[in-house]
Amino acid sequence: MKWERTVTVIGCHVGGEDNHVIVGGVLPPPGATMFDKKRYLETRADELRRWLLLEPRGKPALCINLVTPPTRPDCDAGLIIMESTDYPPMSGSNTICTVTVLLETGMLPMREPVTTITLDTPAGPVPVEARCRDGKVERVKFTNVPCFATHLGAKLDVEGLGQIAVDVAYGGAFFAIVDAPSIGLSVEPKEARELVAVGNRIVAAAKQQLPVSHPENPDIQGVTFAEFAMPFAGPDTVSRNAVIVAPGRIDRSPCGTGTCARLAVLHARHQLAAGHGFVHESIIGSRFESTIAAEATVGGRPAIVPTIAGQAWITGVFQHGMDPSDPFRHGFTLPDMWFA
Repeated sequence: MKWERTVTVIGCHVGGEDNHVIVGGVLPPPGATMFDKKRYLETRADELRRWLLLEPRGKPALCINLVTPPTRPDCDAGLIIMESTDYPPMSGSNTICTVTVLLETGMLPMREPVTTITLDTPAGPVPVEARCRDGKVERVKFTNVPCFATHLGAKLDVEGLGQIAVDVAYGGAFFAIVDAPSIGLSVEPKEARELVAVGNRIVAAAKQQLPVSHPENPDIQGVTFAEFAMPFAGPDTVSRNAVIVAPGRIDRSPCGTGTCARLAVLHARHQLAAGHGFVHESIIGSRFESTIAAEATVGGRPAIVPTIAGQAWITGVFQHGMDPSDPFRHGFTLPDMWFA
């Protein structure tokens, strides 16, 4: 065996969503802020993401998280999220998995019954409260950056669907949220392929027809995800959703940032007030608890501060090696799974 590089990764999932965490073999990228570090990886060192997330080592339904020292004195660790095609500023499922790995492996000290830490993310600082017992993280609740709606009931022309109504909101990235029954869908596992195909068309249309950017960081721009939502029955009820993630798959979890975006829409529509929340359920039945902790403003726009809670489980320890003679050491994709 001759490896020119070795990276150690802890496997973890939350709600069925595979979010692994790098724990060795990668030095922190340069940059004064976590957003700068993210941009460095995107523009100058993307080979790490490609190596770990593309085939033959990776798969479309996988994310990788890089933990670094924080860039802010009020944070305990930095977090950069790598998905199959990009680097989202924030991810709820990846946050829950990363905190679980940090505490259960001892990278950060666990304090029972509750450990509080703050993650330094490209979207901003994210306070976290982890409920712990006997060395196990039983629940992770994070307070996301402020989230807001940009469009309510906007008309969007989508190939194969005609004109549909969508809400657009920021939950750590921008989501186009569609009422699933309005287009004949019910967010059931048997619809998975159709949801992906339609969701990809909705994202493509929204990128062109509904341009959006974050008022405090214009480099965060464009609709990234489509979210299909079942009807909302009121505070403390359960509502199912499916978020479509590039290159073309369904988030197995209820999607933390997607839940935050939906909270922002429900608040903007006066269906949910501060202090209230609901349970978001994924297409496979896993659940996140959500609450609007407070109201806020972002760039003069009404916003909310949401909390999301869930539990993650460590699945294994992996060592990835790069053999210089391997012709596929930099990764590859095929459109049978990657929808290139």
